[in-house]
Amino acid sequence: MSVQLIAPRASAVADNDPVLNIAIFAAFVAVTLFIVIRASRNSKTAADYYAGGRSFSGTQNGFAISGDYLSAASFLGIVGAIAVNGYDGFLYSIGFLVAWLVALLLVAELMRNTGKFTMADVLSFRLKQRPVRVAAALTTLAVCFFYLLAQMAGAGGLVALLLGITDDIGVAIVVAVVGVLMIIYVLIGGMKGTTWVQIIKAFLLIGGAGAMTIWVLVINGFDLSALLQAAVDKAALDGAEDPAAILAPGLQYGKNPIDFVSLGLALVLGTAGLPHVLMRFYTVPTAKEARKSVVWAIWLIGGFYVFTLVLGYGAAALVGAPAIKDAPGGVNSAAPLLALELGGPILMGFISAVAFATILAVVAGLAITAAASFAHDIYNSVVKRGTATPEQEVKVGKYTVVVLGVVAIVGGIGVQGQNIAFLVALAFAVAASANLPTILYSLYWRKFTTRGALWSMYGGLATAIVLILFSKVVSGAETAMLGAEIDFAWFPLNNPGIVSIPVGFLLGWLGSVLPQKKEDPRVAAEMDVRSLTGYGAEEAVEH
Repeated sequence: MSVQLIAPRASAVADNDPVLNIAIFAAFVAVTLFIVIRASRNSKTAADYYAGGRSFSGTQNGFAISGDYLSAASFLGIVGAIAVNGYDGFLYSIGFLVAWLVALLLVAELMRNTGKFTMADVLSFRLKQRPVRVAAALTTLAVCFFYLLAQMAGAGGLVALLLGITDDIGVAIVVAVVGVLMIIYVLIGGMKGTTWVQIIKAFLLIGGAGAMTIWVLVINGFDLSALLQAAVDKAALDGAEDPAAILAPGLQYGKNPIDFVSLGLALVLGTAGLPHVLMRFYTVPTAKEARKSVVWAIWLIGGFYVFTLVLGYGAAALVGAPAIKDAPGGVNSAAPLLALELGGPILMGFISAVAFATILAVVAGLAITAAASFAHDIYNSVVKRGTATPEQEVKVGKYTVVVLGVVAIVGGIGVQGQNIAFLVALAFAVAASANLPTILYSLYWRKFTTRGALWSMYGGLATAIVLILFSKVVSGAETAMLGAEIDFAWFPLNNPGIVSIPVGFLLGWLGSVLPQKKEDPRVAAEMDVRSLTGYGAEEAVEH
């Protein structure tokens, strides 16, 4: 069936019902807050607050990982990228999914067996505690900050579309509200509350995306070729110079294929270095459950990314790239506008509320990770030298959440209009450059040293951030954060991964092979035993 049989709305956004949208939003927030409050009754210890008491099954944790990983970038950003850039946009889906193979095969089980609460627990186990914990905490906070920027950008664009807000002040207020809700969620519920919100959100997001996918396929007679042709026909109606370009590589990355390679490296290697994803492995009781949770996550996430292909081209066929770009929220509005075309204001309100719940769940997961990293790794292990009580540690973690929320609000206001899949790719690049080399070296290379870890983390982090600052992401382009008028960009790529990731690995190797005092081989052997068997994983990792 050709998509032309359904007449596009004259003005998609005009059919929007702000009152209905606000009502659905309020219902979602009320339900999730109720869940968080119920879960908070059982959060009494540091293990409860940071790791959910290690009480979740592999299946539950698999849904929670999916809820954590399928962020606003996965839903709003990728669907928009496919709708506007076609084949090149789908590369985000491929990169995000393939990355899980790296996490499953190389990192998940060993991290859970060796660690306790945070990534720094693993990285500092066989190395000098204080300097490595400080470095790991700083890289964790940096990754969480970049990821939070993407979620805040998604929140602003989404609610601006739903409520018809076009002025900057209105969008800034929306971003502030999201930040405040994030703070409330984490302060009250900790990891247990956050996990249950992520589980529910995963059901709603995957279910809603699946229903929309079937709907789009029904319109096109379950013929993917008909859907793709409808997208080409719509592009031709909208006056595109080459309508068929959305089916071929190169629409977005044709002018600079090296940028695509850099993006691909960041996406594939970044997941295994994301601290908020790694932290989810500590919420299960055994290594077997950790493996099971990743397998569940791969199936759920894989199915969702297949949906994004249909939804992206469905938005291109039913809404059209020009209408998507011109809507409040820009490229990130493709999925809600598609829902409006399919089912009217009610479906749009539901899908948008799911997307909003997605943002809340992800920012809560990021906040609890950052709080654990600062309170556990810097405050307790470095400032207090391991003498802080669990109650003091959790209290400092809650203060950290408030500070991080304020910073995220300010940063989120500054990145409005950016594609959130693109912003998340920057977070992946930082994670792959600063965290992944040290994680892999710590788990698999006995000759890895403290100096190698510090060089790798600080060098990879600094390289990634400097290259981002001096790229077209920040200045010198219409889509840059500072606009085209301010131009101090000299790095030619939008994603630094192709440079910063090898730098992180090289510095980790170089810092370890240069002459220095040897690390204690007995501790390295103990880490091998723990990582492979899980023995002693519940104990404190100080030595």
